Amino acid sequence: MDALKQGLAGNGLIEGQGYLLDIRWAEGEYERFPALAAEVVSRNPNVILATTIAAVRSAQRASVTIPIVMSTINDPVRAGLIASLARPGGNTTGIANLSEDLTPKGLEILRAIIPQASAIAALFNPANPSNPAMLKKIRAYASAVGVTVEPAELKAPRELEGVFGAIVRRRPDALLVINDASILDMRMRIMALALQHGLPVASSFPEFTDAGALAGYGPPRLDLYRRAAYYVKRILDGAKPAELPVEQPTRIELSVNLKTAKALGIAILDSFLARVDRVIE
Repeated sequence: MDALKQGLAGNGLIEGQGYLLDIRWAEGEYERFPALAAEVVSRNPNVILATTIAAVRSAQRASVTIPIVMSTINDPVRAGLIASLARPGGNTTGIANLSEDLTPKGLEILRAIIPQASAIAALFNPANPSNPAMLKKIRAYASAVGVTVEPAELKAPRELEGVFGAIVRRRPDALLVINDASILDMRMRIMALALQHGLPVASSFPEFTDAGALAGYGPPRLDLYRRAAYYVKRILDGAKPAELPVEQPTRIELSVNLKTAKALGIAILDSFLARVDRVIE
């Protein structure tokens, strides 16, 4: 929210003067989105901002006229939220995050750092319709390089400890986190458990690397929220969502946490470090 407000300020909109924010949180419970969307639409806002596919879809079902801005969404075309990136159509536009292409790179990065890794657990949210498709891509890549990927479903925050216990019992070499907003919200809990059990983690969220993951490969996520403010401004100025092409990130960041590498006894080659954009020490 701070990043969004910074973006709005950069577009000349100051909270309390140029706009008012009316915020709703699903708190990881995706089944709450339809009721939240209906509640938001009943207030007749000028623009609805939504993060996660389920939130966008619920907003679309609640209104076909109120403009909807996606703040950072996994593969919105495959999810059926828009017709295409160039011509989204309908009442929805905004930012896609490239996770469908970047998440499998996490497995490649884990292998580059830990060449002997042959069994990888993949944490995903089955309620997120993009996650099974990304898991399929990851498993296809893994099969080609002789790696086994074991899926671990995390349906709700309350299930984390039980799910993680099941992961640890399989004794994987590493854990790959598939991009999902509710999983991101649990990053501190996830990383505390992973480090407790000596499990290297990679994801496409930079925040996971900051929280203790070994490595990450993805766009600086807060930049996408700042950029979403551009769409809000354009729409408030009269632009139609259907005519605003959906943007994808232009900057992708490779991050490594050397403190975690040291704690796990993993030596990262200088040749790999030379490729890294951001190092946490």
